[in-house]
Amino acid sequence: MPRTVLEQTALDGDFAKRHLINPVLLRMLGDLTERRVLDAGCGNGYLSRILAGRGATVVGVEPGQSLFDFAVEQETTAPQGIRYIQADLCDLPNLGGPFDAVVASMVLPAIPDWIGAMRACVHALKPGGLFLFTVNHPCYEQLWPTWREHGEYRTHRYLTEYEIPGPNGVDFHRTLSTYLNQVTRLGCHLTELAEPGLDPDATAHGPDGIDAYVHLPNFLIIAARRTT
Repeated sequence: MPRTVLEQTALDGDFAKRHLINPVLLRMLGDLTERRVLDAGCGNGYLSRILAGRGATVVGVEPGQSLFDFAVEQETTAPQGIRYIQADLCDLPNLGGPFDAVVASMVLPAIPDWIGAMRACVHALKPGGLFLFTVNHPCYEQLWPTWREHGEYRTHRYLTEYEIPGPNGVDFHRTLSTYLNQVTRLGCHLTELAEPGLDPDATAHGPDGIDAYVHLPNFLIIAARRTT
């Protein structure tokens, strides 16, 4: 990922994260004072820094070299007590004990062995701990480009897994039921499912075609508690 993109999203992520994902995640997490949180697939560390700023003790795990290096650089420049670890979510090292909450934001769709990654996230939790994950809404993954081209959402397949090429890698389409059934199989109880819509007033500050997010949800945010 280019350095310019890392810098532009270092504070609070991109437009969609700032307006649609972050507010819901932070509301679901609640008071973070003295809570231990794992930012699983932390990217450039923007969410880790937000969580630490709200009183959490944060561990960020990221396999990508440029993303990891940038996150460490930010912690070195302005220390917040965040511990960054370069590792694969499917093969986590000892992270120092269980967590009160684990967040995997826009991570699972990019991982071929997503079940292994989800299992590792759940197993990192204390009993009763909160697992939050976000994905592109499986029903509306190509919302923005199709809206710009057609003025509506169009799709022609849903039930089979397929690759979605992106500017910095490949994501994988999986159905809504695939994600939800797996998190329950891992011993979690679903507590909330959110499909955030964009505030119409925010469209004036966004890119062309972003008004699609006012009408249809591009993101799915799931909260679940580990029960076993």
